[in-house]
Amino acid sequence: MTFDYVIVGGGSAGSVMAARLSEDPRLSVCLIEAGGGGRDLLIRAPALVAGMISGRPKLNNWAFQTEPQPELNGRRGFQPRGKALGGSSAINAMLYVRGHPADYDEWANLGCDGWDWQSVLPYFKRAEGNARGPDALHGGEGPLKVADQSEPRAITHAFVKAATQRQIRANDDFNGDRQEGVGLYQVTQFHDGAQKGARCSAAAAYLFGVMERPNLTVMTHTQARRVVLDGTRATGVEVQSRGKRFILEATREVILCGGAFGSPQMLLLSGIGPRDELAQHGIDVAHDLPGVGQNLQDHLDYILTYHSKRDDVVGLSPKGLGKLARAGLRWRKDGTGLFATPFAEGGAFLRSDPGVDRPDLQLHFVIGIVDDHMRKIHLKFGYSCHVCVLRPHSRGHVGLQSARAADPPRIDPAFLSDPRDLALLKKGARQMEAILEAEPLAPWRGKRLYPHDGSDAGLEADIRARADTIYHPVGTCAMGRGEMAVTDPQGCVHGTEGLRVVDASLMPRLIGGNTNAPTIMMAEKIAAEMRSALAIGKAA
Repeated sequence: MTFDYVIVGGGSAGSVMAARLSEDPRLSVCLIEAGGGGRDLLIRAPALVAGMISGRPKLNNWAFQTEPQPELNGRRGFQPRGKALGGSSAINAMLYVRGHPADYDEWANLGCDGWDWQSVLPYFKRAEGNARGPDALHGGEGPLKVADQSEPRAITHAFVKAATQRQIRANDDFNGDRQEGVGLYQVTQFHDGAQKGARCSAAAAYLFGVMERPNLTVMTHTQARRVVLDGTRATGVEVQSRGKRFILEATREVILCGGAFGSPQMLLLSGIGPRDELAQHGIDVAHDLPGVGQNLQDHLDYILTYHSKRDDVVGLSPKGLGKLARAGLRWRKDGTGLFATPFAEGGAFLRSDPGVDRPDLQLHFVIGIVDDHMRKIHLKFGYSCHVCVLRPHSRGHVGLQSARAADPPRIDPAFLSDPRDLALLKKGARQMEAILEAEPLAPWRGKRLYPHDGSDAGLEADIRARADTIYHPVGTCAMGRGEMAVTDPQGCVHGTEGLRVVDASLMPRLIGGNTNAPTIMMAEKIAAEMRSALAIGKAA
């Protein structure tokens, strides 16, 4: 089979690329996805994310593990990644966060021309269908539906009040004219019509409504094995689907949208990457590109968890499960209530010091007990709060376990390898603790799980014993200039032809916030630039 474009990975970026490129009926587009169709109830019902995130069993989730982390007591971290159309937007908390405008200006300063804030804002707006309507900073008609939460819990409002008592300003829009402050997150969720209250994954936003286009072929349960190369030109993708191996030919481009783990893995399996890494696995070098898989950055997350004296939060006791069952029936009826919750209802962007130019810490307040990515189950009602360092200095890498495409990548985030990250995380933990111990949360505050003696050493020991990712890996196919850059600012892989990467792996530096909305923006921008270039070429 032959197409103009073959897109590898049907996640947040891949869904956008397939939908936008196939808007031109003259282009033939094939999208391949290793997972399923992304339409099942586990994905559509926001509260059921709790059944997928643990990876036990592996439902719509690759459920990767990291290499042992020396600074985290040698523990292997857990890396959930979406495995279905929609990718990680099918299993995330739906939070719509763009990051700070200065983050994008820094990208431009790092050699990523055209990625400054004023250049990317139009693509955020193009993607966004905000229930509040359009304004100077927001879009109201885009495919990605962005909603206010229908019924945030009383405890979430108490969390906001507790933070304001700690002199943190209230903020009703983290994507507005300022990021700093405390408030409720907006979510990527349908806010009207028959789908009201359902998750708006990238596939639901962009792909499901256009899959009948005659020039778009979507293949699920199809595993990419390698990019087929003629010298350094990409000509197709070797895939395996339902026990058969075959090649999908691409006359224009192969576009990798596998994310910060999948895209560098696919380049390496195809012989593109650091020569030494390829040699370890007996892979012939097609193009020695040293930056592939390097520059891995992620948000390390530390959680404080409490039992709740009140039962108006989430619990997995018989009483709590009964409440969830009744909430599920209500959600099926009108799309509201507890089943529509993102769980991480409230949050804050904080500065560790007044002299810092922008928030460098983020909080996620969760209306249930989260322990080890839901892999340790607690039956009591409870709540949690997370803190992460927004722009970590630590850098890790992604490599191969073997030359087999079916094997998971080797993931080493190198968490806390730079001591500045630990110092900042401890500051954030102290600020978080002060909020959680404030008077407005007293009616709920019960026993604290994992208490320590309150000393600096006790806090550090607890961080090393329990901290892990909050699911924002980026940077492993970084765009820019210089020896370690993998792509140019349009995602084209340096030293190759007909090969492009479009996903969070392009980010040269981790943004100050959640990464799903920025990934969708990046795909919108690159797809628009590709179509514009094609139009100019046809006109010429």
